[in-house]
Amino acid sequence: MTAVVTAVSRSEEHRFSKPSQDGIRLVAGLGVAGDAHYGETVQHLSRVARDASKPNLRQVHLLHAELHDELRAGGFEVAPGQLGENITTRGIDLLGLPRGTRLHLGANAVVGVTGLRNPCRQIDAFRPGLRAATLGRDEQGRLVRKAGIMGIVLIGGEVRAGDEIRCEPPPPPHHPLAPV
Repeated sequence: MTAVVTAVSRSEEHRFSKPSQDGIRLVAGLGVAGDAHYGETVQHLSRVARDASKPNLRQVHLLHAELHDELRAGGFEVAPGQLGENITTRGIDLLGLPRGTRLHLGANAVVGVTGLRNPCRQIDAFRPGLRAATLGRDEQGRLVRKAGIMGIVLIGGEVRAGDEIRCEPPPPPHHPLAPV
């Protein structure tokens, strides 16, 4: 199966969900044009309150559509963009990518993977019980965060639903994703 973008979303306001769009424009070093999280330094309000000068490692939020499928099977109706993601994907194990992977999206855009999204309590405000459904445990009992990954824009470009995704892993040694 080819990895593809299934939806793109953005919101100019700081809110949990982002409306779907026909396309989004990624800008190198800044993020999604017209999105509230656009910028070189942190834009998530809780992080701005702690230290607004830190680099923005969360310019783009990517989420796998397979999580939407899993949540629907568990009784949660969730559509693309409703969990705050900018890019919804299918056919790629986002959570299994090593830090530093380059995701080539569409004709030109490249996103560098920085880490995992840590599901916050806003998820339960959106749908009660949803936060627990976006967390799991692996065979060793370690916490698994399933709410997608974060990245920075390395090369800008337009991204639309239907665009192919190509993965370029970093040179070894590979480092697993951690929350950013």
